[in-house]
Amino acid sequence: MKAQEQLRMLILAVLERQPEHGYAIAQAIKARSEGLLTAREGALYPALHALEAEGLIESAEYEVSGRIRREYRLTEQGGKALAKARGDWQKRVRAIGAVLGGEA
Repeated sequence: MKAQEQLRMLILAVLERQPEHGYAIAQAIKARSEGLLTAREGALYPALHALEAEGLIESAEYEVSGRIRREYRLTEQGGKALAKARGDWQKRVRAIGAVLGGEA
């Protein structure tokens, strides 16, 4: 799985819990992965725009403390895409575990 595809899956997973703005999405990815994964701005925002164009997420702007913030939320179609991505990921993990000799 390419890094771009992984980032898209991670974004959808973060948004499954609740709507978030871009910086919070990046922070959630970093925190949930205990710092092993990062979503850099140069990759995060293009991925968010692509996911929105595909109808997997939607966004709305809100004013917070005098600043405009764009918040992203998972759509029903995005939830289905996330479920498929999780299934595909689990198959890969099992396959790699089988090759490495681990118990997956």
